[in-house]
Amino acid sequence: MAKRIQSLEVSDAFWERISPLIPQPERDREKSYKRMAGGGRKLIPYRHVFEGIVYVLRTSCQWKVLPKERFGSPSSIHGYFTRWMKAGFFQSLWRAGLAEYDEMEGISWQW
Repeated sequence: MAKRIQSLEVSDAFWERISPLIPQPERDREKSYKRMAGGGRKLIPYRHVFEGIVYVLRTSCQWKVLPKERFGSPSSIHGYFTRWMKAGFFQSLWRAGLAEYDEMEGISWQW
């Protein structure tokens, strides 16, 4: 029996399709940045970040009331949202979804 996920969670299959679209920070691309052991805040896994963004968009809650115990710091999640928006992630996600839907159902572009 397949695992049933909640409506605000991201399925493994969906995550596999969208995770390559997530923009990586410049410092990760250059690989010149190396965090010292125990230094600074730990990074929030991108899947948790994306689930936090989906939670806010689906529930229309304020960023400040995002459940910290589930997603991490609300201000961090919002920071990722704004960086990813500026990097064009959500537009790429929209295009990929349209292309997939067009292949499955066909979009009447002429209409």
